[in-house]
Amino acid sequence: MDADDDPEDGVEDAVRQAYQVHYGRLVAQLFGLIGDLAEAEDAVQDAFARVLTRPKAFLGAEDPERWLRVVALNVARTRYRRRWVFDRLVRAGRVDVTPAAVPGLSVDRVELLTALRRLAPPTREAVVLHHLADLPVLEVAATLGVPVGTVKARLARGRTALARFLAVADPFEKNDDPEEVRHA
Repeated sequence: MDADDDPEDGVEDAVRQAYQVHYGRLVAQLFGLIGDLAEAEDAVQDAFARVLTRPKAFLGAEDPERWLRVVALNVARTRYRRRWVFDRLVRAGRVDVTPAAVPGLSVDRVELLTALRRLAPPTREAVVLHHLADLPVLEVAATLGVPVGTVKARLARGRTALARFLAVADPFEKNDDPEEVRHA
């Protein structure tokens, strides 16, 4: 066998190309799910490492990015299960957690990521993949392995919960408390 015919070279080239094309987008999607950039990077890197242990599955995938996304989501879910007590406290609002500092991350983005962390994981996954990663509902359903109707229900619940979590008091709302009324 010639060195040029080594099948491992083809796998490495495919992984290198997939890494260049998909890495940033996958990290952004996972960051939206987990709220921690380092964890998101680790999960995506683990997904790429698994390509090397299961090259036939990756190379035979109809949609390589979806394959990587599913693997990265599974890695993130496994990590989540290990931290379930902490995350339940966060969702209950008993622990105040802001996402790890990321240069250039706006206050609004930090608030959104904090609100996303309060969603149940299945709901958060659907919301992030559809609204932040701009995947169509059919693609979200395929990625998560659930029916389209389930994705739509999770999106509706997620939007309702996020609206509640991100609600800001309206400064122009009628104030019935005479002590609070100020005259110019």
